[in-house]
Amino acid sequence: MTAMSLSPERRSMIFWTGCAMIAVGVLLHVPMLAEARAMGNRLVGMPADAPMIGGMVLILLGAPLAFFGALAGKRVHVGEDAVRFEAQPNTPIGAAQIVVLLVLVIGLVIDVMKPATLGFVLPGLAREYGISKATAALLPFCALTGTTVGSFVWGWLADAYGRRTSIILSTILFVSTSICGAMPAFWLNLVMCFLMGASAGGMLPVVYTLLAEIMPPRHRSWVLVLVGGSGLVGGYLAASAAAHAFEPSYGWRSLWLQGFPSGLLLLALSRFIPESPGFLLAQGDVEGLARLERRLGIVEVKPDMSVAHVAPPRGQLTAALVVAAVAWSFINFGLLLWLPADLQQRGFDSAAASGVLAKSSLIALPTIALTAWLYSQWSTRWTLVAMLAVMLAGLLGTLLPPPVLARQPILMTVIALLIIGTNGLIAVLLPYAAEITPLARRGSGTGLIAGSSKVGGVAVQGFALAGLIPTLGGAAIGLIAPTIAAMALMAWAGRETHGTTLAALETG
Repeated sequence: MTAMSLSPERRSMIFWTGCAMIAVGVLLHVPMLAEARAMGNRLVGMPADAPMIGGMVLILLGAPLAFFGALAGKRVHVGEDAVRFEAQPNTPIGAAQIVVLLVLVIGLVIDVMKPATLGFVLPGLAREYGISKATAALLPFCALTGTTVGSFVWGWLADAYGRRTSIILSTILFVSTSICGAMPAFWLNLVMCFLMGASAGGMLPVVYTLLAEIMPPRHRSWVLVLVGGSGLVGGYLAASAAAHAFEPSYGWRSLWLQGFPSGLLLLALSRFIPESPGFLLAQGDVEGLARLERRLGIVEVKPDMSVAHVAPPRGQLTAALVVAAVAWSFINFGLLLWLPADLQQRGFDSAAASGVLAKSSLIALPTIALTAWLYSQWSTRWTLVAMLAVMLAGLLGTLLPPPVLARQPILMTVIALLIIGTNGLIAVLLPYAAEITPLARRGSGTGLIAGSSKVGGVAVQGFALAGLIPTLGGAAIGLIAPTIAAMALMAWAGRETHGTTLAALETG
């Protein structure tokens, strides 16, 4: 029997059987974690017991089974006519749209919790395994590498098998890797952290892709920025709250296990996540399209054949977004992380350095709200250019003569410009990529930008492991040219997406 010949009921049964095996497999790791409570929550060097081995076997068998059940017979080619199905520009945001938004925000919160937990895990992990900070840095290196790979893989899956399917599969991998805290050896933590990062890397770009295709054009811009920002902030808050509640009593290992109930929650809520209308059309699912029309007001949009369409310079636009994402990643994961050490080298003590950074952050705090307003009410294209310009001003500020930069008001302004520029840019970069990329490549295109925004993080961690930490000025000099290039390309090749239907953006 081939995958194509399997009935939807049989595929569903295979999928949920795999999910059940994963759930039982994770639960079989809990007794070993419970036993460790009497030993100060330490598992280092402990041999795996029979339930743990059985649990790992179930997960290793259940995950491929669930993937097969979700993917079998679903690969389709999305035709050009599929872009004509979307909500009318003035369709209001109703209860059905709000439910979808809430579920996707919950998904992003759960997704962001995993990488956000790394900072709370590292100190306890280093102590238990008796490793140096340099060795412990392999954990975030593996996680960031996983998120980079995941951005590309899940984006491709979203284009080949559907947006909803990609979100569900990343959730399954998310649940499977919640056993990371039960790993008795450091190298096993590295493997699990890579897989965990891979599961987390694809959720954000695919959520943006799906929202771009189901939200009314009039509301699309602000919804994309709001959902992404809420998920990011909520994820960091949830991670810090979990660390505060569980780590003192149950140790750092318990923080990884929170992915199990939260992932199951998202799987249970997945019934409220719609599939992209383009994939329903490609699959010939007329009933599914009718449901989308009733729930979300998505209908066939007739293109205006009286207007002469000119193909936009997509290659240059993609290059602008990639360069902007890479430059952002080096500033966010490198320049801003190196600031405390650089400030201390400039003569500030640790308390003063922290105070300068805190004051600069307070100045930049309203950035996301302001950026969301500019993006949705002013211009999507020029908001991107403006954020790149602010980021460039911060980079140029770091090159001021040391006596000038040593003055606290000037230093705070330079740091605030960097924080405002980076926060504002990342708030709109992926939403814009999801809006501007053609339907057939929207998942992989948005995934490309998401992966590019992690490249700097992987490189910076690699530099740190090799003991190569550049000066603040040296790093800024290297980033000025790419930032100017991204600004110029965006100003030239960028297109306005505010209030524009995807059909119009697709045709030119």
